[in-house]
Amino acid sequence: MCPQMTRAEAREVEQAETVDEVGEVLAWHNGDVRASIRTLLADLKQTREQLAFAEQMMGNGFSRGWKPSRRKENDDARDRV
Repeated sequence: MCPQMTRAEAREVEQAETVDEVGEVLAWHNGDVRASIRTLLADLKQTREQLAFAEQMMGNGFSRGWKPSRRKENDDARDRV
């Protein structure tokens, strides 16, 4: 941050520099929302398959008892409500 720049100005610059991932996905598919979603779902499926494979191959000693999970961390909090 420059000495002359206020925090609000610095935040504004930072936000302008962040990547619009949604916009990039849509642009890649020429604005076709359904094609974008299909691609993202295919990527998610592959990631889940890789996670399942890693889960089978990992030993408890390697990960000190931690195992990968297909559930998001905040899903547990929703289940308790």
